[in-house]
Amino acid sequence: MKFSLIAVAAASAFVLAACAPTETTPVEPAAVEEVVTEPVVEEVAPAPTTIVDVAAANPDFSTLVAAVQAAGLAETLAGEGPFTVFAPTNAAFAALPAGTLDSLLLPENKDKLAAILTYHVVPGKVMAADLPTTATDVATVNTATVSVVAAPEGATVNGVKITAADIAASNGVIHVIDAVLLPK
Repeated sequence: MKFSLIAVAAASAFVLAACAPTETTPVEPAAVEEVVTEPVVEEVAPAPTTIVDVAAANPDFSTLVAAVQAAGLAETLAGEGPFTVFAPTNAAFAALPAGTLDSLLLPENKDKLAAILTYHVVPGKVMAADLPTTATDVATVNTATVSVVAAPEGATVNGVKITAADIAASNGVIHVIDAVLLPK
């Protein structure tokens, strides 16, 4: 009897196991595609780049920038303008007679330095294409005139060659020259 009881219990267990629900592999939900949006980047308007900023950013104008600061003209040339600046390079200042630049940078010569520097500035924004084709006298900020011409062999101011033109600034334009202009 023991054997049949064990057999019946085993058979019952087998039948119950067969009737039990089968294990199913869980079905994962369908993947939902996540929409990724790019962050909104606002375009920032560039900071105004004045004539002083442009000159300060160019190592070829470091002497000019130092002179402008020594003459107290940095704020003026960073102002609204517009201005056209005939900007001498460091090499142009180096070509002055020995000791001239050092003397001009002394505090007691501030007015003289300011007069020389303002002789390089014309009111208004004059692009190279707007330069006259015949020599024309143009008033500078210091009230003296310079002679400007856009000749076929190259543009000049008082006979000094313009080596690079139309360097734009928010308050005017710079034309690079290869000598320092000295008022009469």
